[in-house]
Amino acid sequence: MGQSFRGNGSLALLTDLYQLTMAYGYWKTQRHDRDAVFHLFFRSSPFQGGYAIMAGLAPLVETLDDFRFTPDDLAYLATLRGNDHQPLFSRPFLRYLSELRLSCDIDAMPEGTVVFPHEPLLRIQGPILQCQILETLLLNSINFPTLIATRAARVCQAAQDDTVLEFGLRRAQGINGAMTATRAAYIGGCHATSNVLAGKQYDIPVKGTHAHSWVMSFDGEHEAFAAYASVMPNNCIFLVDTYDTVHGVANAILVALQLRKQGHEMIGVRLDSGDMVTLSQQTRAMLDAAGLPDAKIVASNDLDEHQIQKLKLDGAQIDIWGVGTRLVTGYEQPALGGVYKLSAICDAGGQWHDRVKLSEQSVKTSNPGIQQVRRFYRAKQAIADVIYDVRDGTAASPHMVPMGCDQIRSFDADKSEEDWQSEDLLVPVLRDGSRVGQWPTIHQIRERAQQQLAMFSDDVRKLVDPAVYPTGMDVQLFETKRKLIASASPFHG
Repeated sequence: MGQSFRGNGSLALLTDLYQLTMAYGYWKTQRHDRDAVFHLFFRSSPFQGGYAIMAGLAPLVETLDDFRFTPDDLAYLATLRGNDHQPLFSRPFLRYLSELRLSCDIDAMPEGTVVFPHEPLLRIQGPILQCQILETLLLNSINFPTLIATRAARVCQAAQDDTVLEFGLRRAQGINGAMTATRAAYIGGCHATSNVLAGKQYDIPVKGTHAHSWVMSFDGEHEAFAAYASVMPNNCIFLVDTYDTVHGVANAILVALQLRKQGHEMIGVRLDSGDMVTLSQQTRAMLDAAGLPDAKIVASNDLDEHQIQKLKLDGAQIDIWGVGTRLVTGYEQPALGGVYKLSAICDAGGQWHDRVKLSEQSVKTSNPGIQQVRRFYRAKQAIADVIYDVRDGTAASPHMVPMGCDQIRSFDADKSEEDWQSEDLLVPVLRDGSRVGQWPTIHQIRERAQQQLAMFSDDVRKLVDPAVYPTGMDVQLFETKRKLIASASPFHG
């Protein structure tokens, strides 16, 4: 969302200063219009898992569709000073920014796509000044929602066929963080949210009943439940642990039976503390004995995928899971770690030159070229992803050099090419600075995520110690990278 920071309708200054200082440098050296290609990717899957779920694209492209520097933006930039107290940016450069309109092309993985380390989630091609200015905004817009969509997918996997509700609004990182997290959590598989503004903004189902304060505002728990039922008989999930959980369930049953006489049914009860296994089993037995077998048991209380998985293995009788803090904050991993690297640039004559960023850590050595990702399938199951350079032609088969390896490997080599299906994952979303293509609803994005996850084996989707899904570089791209690394020198001018 972002409205809280859009005082003048502009997000052009939602960037790091060094993006603008580099842009000024490109402009001053008359290199600002040279075409360049950048890729946005991450280096390791979040939460020690085996994959991520791409999210954040639609809000990003909506922002880019109206990207410009306003007079207020430029007035602020004019106030910035260097260490000699002189203006950081010249007036002619600020005039240039005032007339700037995006002309970049962007190809992206559709939201809801299952993605893997080192694969480009976005490919940005256009004048290098524009590509550079966009870096921070792109990373900010994709990193966090991809992280949260991935966490939601893991939570929903642990819950199996149970309903998962996102309850994180009050613990989220500010208003914008909350809105972004709720949207991403729904894409990742959550069924509904407590966040009413997100329900309005994004058409996400909303759920909620009452808190402990409602019960405590009455002289007794039974009175509180009965009063709530009289006000909202079609939305009764009673929070039963304000005083004593078993006694609370008994009071909820009394009110539920009275509701039934009036033609309504209690939805269920919510457990928010204590031994969830024992209490849920006792609660289920009490509800069934009272003739309420369809009443649901909701659990909350700082849950995550690991706790849900353990509770289910231990026999907890829980139907609906309310997950908040550990979902919307990312908790033990609050950032995805996405990066944005230059991979090719044109010279003054229009000739492309590939680029790599080197590092003592091989995982931080970037990939060159104008990249595309081709995913290969067999019998509707994904078998390998191959990164290739679009200038080399289409990757025809899953023969590649796996990430972190230097030897060619073939997957399903015993199968003929007729047994493979494939698709390129990066699709056009911006051409010459304007949106293109058909944009799915959030419900279609969520469905895509579910369909995508079903294409990968249980081993790849394991919550702990997952199998490594085969990803790598096309042989030609690998050779290009190898030659660039071999020819690189710290003394090269």
